[in-house]
Amino acid sequence: MIKRTLYFGNPAYLSLRNGQLVISRPDDGDLLPDDINKIIKTIPIEDIGVVILDNRQITLTSLVVSALLENNVAVVSCNDKSMPTGLLLPLDANGIQSERFRDQIDASLPLRKQLWQQTVEAKIRNQAAVLKYVSGEDARNMLIWAGSVRSGDSDNMEARAAAFYWKNVFPELESFTRDRFGQSPNNLLNYGYAILRAVVARSLVGSGLLPTMGIHHHNRYNAYCLADDIMEPYRPYVDRLVVDIVAKNPCPQLTKETKTTLLSIPVLDVEIDGHTSPLMIAATTTSSSLCKCFSGISRKILYPEL
Repeated sequence: MIKRTLYFGNPAYLSLRNGQLVISRPDDGDLLPDDINKIIKTIPIEDIGVVILDNRQITLTSLVVSALLENNVAVVSCNDKSMPTGLLLPLDANGIQSERFRDQIDASLPLRKQLWQQTVEAKIRNQAAVLKYVSGEDARNMLIWAGSVRSGDSDNMEARAAAFYWKNVFPELESFTRDRFGQSPNNLLNYGYAILRAVVARSLVGSGLLPTMGIHHHNRYNAYCLADDIMEPYRPYVDRLVVDIVAKNPCPQLTKETKTTLLSIPVLDVEIDGHTSPLMIAATTTSSSLCKCFSGISRKILYPEL
């Protein structure tokens, strides 16, 4: 079943009743229990996959937090600029978690290098698909670079492809530079990637993996190195959404309309392993295949093809 993504941009009081998330609107700006506030809607907890909190006047009861985590819901908090800054995930979302942890920790360096090779190749191929979507022509150099990725990406084909990709993906913008703190549409890319990261981290935790221990990323200050690894081939799906937005408005901002478009990321249709699946389901397929690689059952990680 496709899990729902809930976005809260207005003051709200979130509580739990009979296994349902109760969404109430505070009266006169006061955050009061839901029997005093006006109840807007109730949603079964098991139907929720991601919750985004984008208002400082949102109150959650401890029962709601526990219920969300027990159902492997990724809870994302935003700052006063509406940018996601925090991610809350469960500690025990899988029944054989300790076994999965051991397999992940014991993974050999050659295996991790092979997995990173597959990851970079899949990312570059999906980037090439976005460039074809933009220009109508095959990005032959990108496809050549994808086929040239070696174990561990020792030749850094990812960076070479990225330099060409970002130079050409937004033809409306003459001098676009991908920079987290740069000009629009970097803000839209940041927002979309944050949602994607939450979806991927949720799938990894659900599969019993440590999102902190990456196959390539290893920043000591990064709690989601593995999520940052596994989301790489999924990034072009976010890019394509932003390309469509920029085609209509060369300098887009994080408006209600653009947020609505980006919040569709978990339910985007993707092709993976010969099937069409929503991105959130595909991320679970990818994380499950990664578990098989760590346990020695398989040597191939499954990624979507754009």
